[in-house]
Amino acid sequence: MRLIGKKIGMTSIFTQEGKNIPCTVIKAEPNVVTQIKTIENDGYNAIQVAAIEKREKSTNKPQKGLFNKVGTTPKQKLIEMKNIGAEYKTGDSISINDFNIGEFVDVQGVSKGKGFQGVVKRHGFAGVGGQTHGQHNRNRAPGSIGNASTPSRVFKGMKMAGRTGGVNRKQLNLEIVKIVPEDNLLVIKGAVPGHKGGIVIVEK
Repeated sequence: MRLIGKKIGMTSIFTQEGKNIPCTVIKAEPNVVTQIKTIENDGYNAIQVAAIEKREKSTNKPQKGLFNKVGTTPKQKLIEMKNIGAEYKTGDSISINDFNIGEFVDVQGVSKGKGFQGVVKRHGFAGVGGQTHGQHNRNRAPGSIGNASTPSRVFKGMKMAGRTGGVNRKQLNLEIVKIVPEDNLLVIKGAVPGHKGGIVIVEK
């Protein structure tokens, strides 16, 4: 079971023992089932769900046709859930009511982008060394990357400077500590990938 939501931000909750637990708040409005895929038509069983409102002027014609067929407004995010479908039909919804307090879920999102970073921030390098013995501005340098005459090349995968963040990440086994059904909120223990307002997928 997967649910599309939006990361609202972080907060903290006090337990009865007085322990302060950092939590992430996810707003997950009901996801609409937009398509049922079957072995006869598509080669596999799955349902397609969509969530998070999208402006109609930003929606292309094929997507408008899909959403009009279901009788719902355009949505930003669509995902599939395989090996599910017998109990659903188009127009049905999946909501936070299908989740329970105390359950453990996986949360997938796109991590915060850090831009182009050097090896110290990107990989935790310590730099070449001090500034004595003629070294100048080498505190954050990567150092030598070369090899000897054999193999006389740099192997692929060498840790070097480059773009950091902005990739899909999944945080596993996070506990649901609170559900606010009237506001469609899930409060999950711990941090999840992404920035405030980022789209996340909650999976159990």
